[in-house]
Parts: sequence; structure tokens; C-alpha cells
Amino acid sequence: MPLVSPEPSLSPEPSEPSVPSAAPKPRPRFAVLGAGTIGCHLGGRLRAAGYDVTLIGRPAAMDVLRKRGLTLSTSVRPPVRLAPERLTLATGPQAAAGADYVLVTVKTAGTAAAAEDLAAHLAPGAVVVSFQNGLHNPATLRAALPGHTVLAGMVPYNVVQSEPGTVHQGMPGRLMTEPDDTLVAAFREAHLAVEARTDMSEVQHAKLLLNLNNAINALSGLPLRDQLGGRAYRRCLALCQREALAVYRAAGVTPARLGPTAPTVTPYVLGLPDGLFRRLAGATLRIDAHARSSMWEDLQRGRATEIDSLQGEIVALATAHGLSAPANARLVTLVRAAEAAPRTWPGPELYAELRAAR
Repeated sequence: MPLVSPEPSLSPEPSEPSVPSAAPKPRPRFAVLGAGTIGCHLGGRLRAAGYDVTLIGRPAAMDVLRKRGLTLSTSVRPPVRLAPERLTLATGPQAAAGADYVLVTVKTAGTAAAAEDLAAHLAPGAVVVSFQNGLHNPATLRAALPGHTVLAGMVPYNVVQSEPGTVHQGMPGRLMTEPDDTLVAAFREAHLAVEARTDMSEVQHAKLLLNLNNAINALSGLPLRDQLGGRAYRRCLALCQREALAVYRAAGVTPARLGPTAPTVTPYVLGLPDGLFRRLAGATLRIDAHARSSMWEDLQRGRATEIDSLQGEIVALATAHGLSAPANARLVTLVRAAEAAPRTWPGPELYAELRAAR
């Protein structure tokens, strides 16, 4: 309602010739390559908002969605269910043909093959967005897709497959991506909080510091809230982060600040006694009971993990700069052993194991 009413016209003004309004811009079409937990979360939200989305994933995963549909849940909103007939499902990269945006959510080990597959099918002008763990996936995609724009993206919050056909967002957070107005608008329409960043390399290095907890959580066998509530497990993460920060300094990398605590301060906060940690960093524990790391999910399903793109990345960077990262290296060994024969580690025992490696 206007604050001041317009004055009535004393006599009608001659009308201007009408100018035809521009035709509305068609909504972008999306494909998600690697439609596992993260891919179904992103693609499902876009589909629920009415976007044309094709989910491309493993045959077994797509069979589940054909039978059960896709349910999207959080701890703060009622679940959203997409019936099977509302989903467009595929198992081959040719299904990405015609998409305006392709969201790549495959594991790092599959990025090079995914890029090669996409090269034969992408429409001219299609934009590829990497929502993957690790540091090098956007560069891998750019090298294989020189005629296309490739954007780096990041999912900073936890998403887990709570049961077949259901993906659950266990904590709040904002997607981050390199600037693209159309992409950002689509995510916001899909009720996905998103922030456009021009410093995605620094963001990815900061996310890697956080993702070093994935291995610790997987080996703990506990929900994230319980694992992070235990000082011994947090001290394991602090060891890994201190090594990573030393490597970053040697490499001239300054990780972005993604939360209330600067990355250089976080290891000290993690080592505080439980009561003091809860008072100073209580937001860290505002995670619902379903939340677990994607690496825990991989071990439960007998799949290869992304340990080489997490702790393995820190070990590789350390070696390249004449340093060592023994706690991270030991976790690589322990996770690989757990891939073959799963076991859980109590916090004090795991901390002693990592300390002994130093």
C-alpha cells in the first residue's frame, strides 16, 4: 500500500504505444550426475520446486527411487515426498544431453571418468557445477570440458541417507558456489540457502579442514552429535587440523572463515574440556540424531571411501612441501583397513593411536 495516495488526473493523458513485454525466460533444466545422497538432496529440492531435473546414478540406487520415490527430510520442516512418477531417472551420462546445468556429485575417484562421459553429451553452453569433496575436482572437469563453464560448489552441511529413498539434512547451512545468477535463483526458489562466493579455492580448503572429521566419525561408529561431544574424538580432529594448517602455511594457502571461529583457532577450541566446549561452541553440537558422515555411510554399505581426497590430500600436500602429516597418514591406513574389515574405535583408543604415529 503506498504511503501517499496519487492525486487523481484532471484529464486523461494520451496513452503511449504499448511495448510488448519480453517473453519470460525459460526455466533452466538440470541433470545431476552421481545422484547419491548429495545429488538426490540437491536434485530433489529443485524437482520439488518444479524444475526439470534428471537424476543420473547407479542402477541399484535408481531402482530404489523407481519403487519408493524420493523423500527429503530435515529436522525443522515437514518431509517432502516425490512420488516415482515425478522423477526422471537414468543411469547413463547421455541423459545429461539438453540440460542447462549439470550438477556433478560423483566421488572424487570418478571425476575424470565422469568428465570424459559428459564431454560427448553436454549441450552447447551447458554449465557444469562440482558439488564434491576435495580440492581438485573443478580443475579436473575444466581440463576435460574446455568449451564449458565449470563452477566450484560446496555443501557445508550434513546430508545422510537415513533409509533407502530418503535423504535427510541433519543440520542447517548454506550452499556455496561461484557466482551464477540463474543457478543461485533456482536454489533459492528450491528453498536451498545459497551464497555466491568469489573465493571458492579458499572455501574448499576450509571445507577440507572440516571434512577431516569424516574419517574420525566413520571409525567412531557414532552419530556426529555424540562423536563431537566427546573430547577424545575432538582431539583427534585437532591433531589432523594442526597438521593441515601447517601444510597450508607451507603452500601459501589461507583457508576461508566459514563459521564463528577462525580456522587457526578451531584446533584449540576442539581440545577444550567437554563442558567448556559446549559453552563456547554449542552450535557445533546442534546436529540432529540422524546426522553421520558420508564416510560412515560408505563403510556401512561396503563402498570405497573418499579418504584419499581428505586425509590423503593433506598427506600428499605435506610430502610435496617436505613435511609430514603422521596423524592424517595413520587415519588413511585405519580407514582403508575398515573398508576391508569394519571396526569401531573408542575415542581414547583412537587418540592414542594417532598420537603414537607422531
